[in-house]
Amino acid sequence: FCLWAQTPVDDPQFAAGLYREQHVTVLPGSYLARDIDGVNPAANYVRMALVQPLASCVEAAQRIKAYVHTLA
Repeated sequence: FCLWAQTPVDDPQFAAGLYREQHVTVLPGSYLARDIDGVNPAANYVRMALVQPLASCVEAAQRIKAYVHTLA
């Protein structure tokens, strides 16, 4: 199961920072789509694969939340 979430900053920057600060891996949405009329429809989104046990997914969600709060 995959979840797409909008990011408050550039998606590759968000993914790199999240990994660096919280050790959580997500995929920048812009890597999964191509430009249409000069616009990437997946820009500023990340894709999260929810494939781990529930407890691990909950912990990752808490880490993502903590990281997002550092960006505000």
